[in-house]
Amino acid sequence: MKLSDFDYYLPRGLIAQYPARERDGSRLLILDRKDGRVEHTIFKYITDYLTPSDLLVLNNTSVFPARLIGRKKNTGGMVEVFLLKEMSDEKSTTPFPSFRKRGLRGGRWGVMVKCKGDKENLEVIFGEGDLECRLSGSEAIFKCDGDMYELLEKYGKVPLPPYIKRDIVPSLDYERYQTVYAEKRGAVAAPTAGLHFTEELLDKLEKKGIDIAKVTLHVGYGTFKPVKKEIIKEHKIDPEYYEITESEAEKVHSAVKSGKRIIAAGTTTARALESYVYNDKVNAIKGYTNLFIYNGFNFRIMKALITNFHLPKSTLLMLVCAFAGRDLILNAYHEAIKKGYRFYSYGDAMLII
Repeated sequence: MKLSDFDYYLPRGLIAQYPARERDGSRLLILDRKDGRVEHTIFKYITDYLTPSDLLVLNNTSVFPARLIGRKKNTGGMVEVFLLKEMSDEKSTTPFPSFRKRGLRGGRWGVMVKCKGDKENLEVIFGEGDLECRLSGSEAIFKCDGDMYELLEKYGKVPLPPYIKRDIVPSLDYERYQTVYAEKRGAVAAPTAGLHFTEELLDKLEKKGIDIAKVTLHVGYGTFKPVKKEIIKEHKIDPEYYEITESEAEKVHSAVKSGKRIIAAGTTTARALESYVYNDKVNAIKGYTNLFIYNGFNFRIMKALITNFHLPKSTLLMLVCAFAGRDLILNAYHEAIKKGYRFYSYGDAMLII
């Protein structure tokens, strides 16, 4: 299929700029893949569509404040450094040995940089000067006085996506751009389908007898990287770290063997599950996946999907189209637009069954 097959028109006013007043107060569109039936409800009533024979799988990655605003050491000019992922220092190609010797404690990171002028060999200072880095292309070597992540909490900003056209509201975004079950730090974007769950709702699901498993996929820029190839299979997704522990793999393994319906909360959860090599043995997994799911993909584990409404021409939209069919998904999107649903990260949700 072609990139143009995944385009649609979305009125700008439907791009959610703020989360719903209550996490589970978002709207929820139910899409039945068998007959194309569409229902409209509220997310907190998702319990009505799940049964005790289901396994709900969540992505427990945690978003860290990945956006840093600093100043050039030589001129004081503003520099924005967006941290993409922490990298192994042993594999570093960044040619700054003397910089490392001056007390490196922050490590090597893949980054995106915004500033005026040359970005090469640029030293940047953040906050009170207890955190700094030196840039070379898409890499940065950080050094700091203290723990790197503590300083990110001090100086970093919530990495809201660029289609949210407002300033960060710390009292709101630090809480709401994070799932209530976030545990493992490493994502630069939230697994947004999970933002609708509350602790009370999860407790209600468990009391109903629905099993819950957790996997980890640290959402990186690769998930949202624009597709520029008209022939979509030529697009490559950047690798993202994922992990499934032995205990959670056992839950997935048992659910597959017993024929339970496995429901993925989010496209990142879906990619972690479908990257998992299922066989007759229980395997704990740690590694990287660049799995690109598009039309024709054979889903082996996931049987239902909770997801937000995604950008036109995005790999996320391609994944949901692969799962439910392009025409069915785009028809549901047009119905959601007609009904005034809110789109993207802070928007409403869909349950595909």
